[in-house]
Amino acid sequence: MQAARLIPFLSLVGLLLLWVVAATLTDDAQVLPTPWTLVPLFNQELASGELLTHLGATIIRVLWAFALAMTLGTALGLVMGRSAQVNSWLDPWLVIFLNLPALVLIVLCYLWIGLTEAAAITAVTLNKVPNVAVVIREGARALDPDLDAMARVYRMSWLTRMRHVVFPQLAPFITGAARSGVAVIWKIVLVVEFLGRSSGIGFQIHLYFQLFDVAMVLVYAFSFICVMLLVEWLILQPFERSTRRWRTA
Repeated sequence: MQAARLIPFLSLVGLLLLWVVAATLTDDAQVLPTPWTLVPLFNQELASGELLTHLGATIIRVLWAFALAMTLGTALGLVMGRSAQVNSWLDPWLVIFLNLPALVLIVLCYLWIGLTEAAAITAVTLNKVPNVAVVIREGARALDPDLDAMARVYRMSWLTRMRHVVFPQLAPFITGAARSGVAVIWKIVLVVEFLGRSSGIGFQIHLYFQLFDVAMVLVYAFSFICVMLLVEWLILQPFERSTRRWRTA
């Protein structure tokens, strides 16, 4: 059991060693700096407050987009999974938005709404809602009809049925959608910031990209990757284990 817990750590160490080997073979700090050369740059940005300011701006956008995408996508997927007629009407829309490139939606939102926070969050939300809806729709289709019949026999209210019958069965699907949602949303947020915001990790990456400063690009990129890894390990994975516990009880 202890060895299994060390595997993720050892995997990251292996990735770090691979980076060191690649940087050594490249032997050019302007192309690929070594990990230890990023430490003073990270401390410099942290001390100046720039890193925390831009990191906070990106996290706020990610949280807003994630909350909206999960709420709208879960509601849409549940309705489509429970109603064949609604699914017939909305499935073509879902297919279109699933295949519409994220860059197109981002550009259109900026053109229609303007270079504002609302446009940025709307663009990210619209990109993720279809993915969440597809996952939740499959979960809604897999709901146990016997449990639905039991809820009707006991005349459960709609709220009680959702809380005690539907959502416990949907929990693994919601968790899956949330995990993939966080991974996709923060990447799209960086593109949104790269194209049209004046703050955030994506904005800083755009700035240092123009200066051809690979080291600073990596500092800002890895700072947010570390935050997302903490979210994955401390929140999403424990929640996923708790939602699956009843299946093995």
